[in-house]
Amino acid sequence: MIIGVPKEIKNNENRVALTPAGALELVKRDHTVYVQSTAGDGSGFSDDDYINAGAKILPTIEDTYAIAEMIIKVKEPIEREYNLIKEDQLLFTYFHFASYEPLTEAMIKSKSVCLAYETVELPNRSLPLLVPMSEVAGRMATQEGAKYLEKPLKGRGILLGGVPGVPPAKVLVLGGGIVGTQAAKMAAGLGAQVTILDISLDRLRHLADIMPANVNTMYSNEYNIRQLVQDHELIIGAVLIPGAKAPNLVTRDMLKTMKSGTVLVDVAVDQGGCIETCKPTTHADPVFVIDDVVHYCVANMPGAVPYTSTIALTNATLPYAIQLANKGWKQACKDDNALKLGLNVVNGKVVYEGVSKAFNLEYTEVDSVLN
Repeated sequence: MIIGVPKEIKNNENRVALTPAGALELVKRDHTVYVQSTAGDGSGFSDDDYINAGAKILPTIEDTYAIAEMIIKVKEPIEREYNLIKEDQLLFTYFHFASYEPLTEAMIKSKSVCLAYETVELPNRSLPLLVPMSEVAGRMATQEGAKYLEKPLKGRGILLGGVPGVPPAKVLVLGGGIVGTQAAKMAAGLGAQVTILDISLDRLRHLADIMPANVNTMYSNEYNIRQLVQDHELIIGAVLIPGAKAPNLVTRDMLKTMKSGTVLVDVAVDQGGCIETCKPTTHADPVFVIDDVVHYCVANMPGAVPYTSTIALTNATLPYAIQLANKGWKQACKDDNALKLGLNVVNGKVVYEGVSKAFNLEYTEVDSVLN
């Protein structure tokens, strides 16, 4: 199969979808890998690194899309890429369709095959291609939140872990999944007083067993959230419904009850956000303030630590990319139900129910496109 790796062009997106080590594994299996020139620079991988691994370098993004049967990316295509995508071309990347209708419509129009990292799902309901970036984003949520609590950055001016004689900050984490767990671990490690909320009692029991003493668990409901946001200085939104829009757990009216300088970090912003007042921001302009509450809503947080993120992502995606390249997408999806669940839009048809419900689009059973 001919595989293309374009340079990411989203604002401050420094990751690349494939490491030289990953390229070598595909080349060893007699696939041809084309990498756009300088695609790996932001992650610390040079064109020569890819050439030494057996890949070929192309000068432009147009060349890369034009030649490839499968495109491997990190982030969803943006508007300037829409017209480069061909009918029947397989795109393997994060899409987060349910949060952005223009992208969905563009991919339907392209008649391409869109296989989304974030909806590849194992029988135990885990999301193996979302986990590595969720781990990075969860840890970064605490790191960035601690930074924006500083007074010069419009935060409350509180040190997350406090010092002897001065209490630490209170951190509220909404969601006890991968993102929430990693965020809580980081905050607890820095000495903060952490409360983590979830709707699964089994998950809360697990978290209560593994977390240190400065982490408390509570059941997530509107009443508890309304009470807790009033005295927590850092609030991290870490709620995910696979393939669907995130629910608004922190509403506009709750901001009035928060302390001045409270920081909100919405890791779910690329799925529509679980904080009503959040809207996607960029690493170049990451925050905005409403009612004296700082909002950090960068939609590609792991892009700020691309070396770590790129290696972690390739470690997870490469086995699936090899299946797709070896067998073709139809046979690979027939053989592996986890991959089949990754199919979102195929040849103009929406085959993932969460996407169809988000925009009231016609839904097509995925098995009908695999025949």
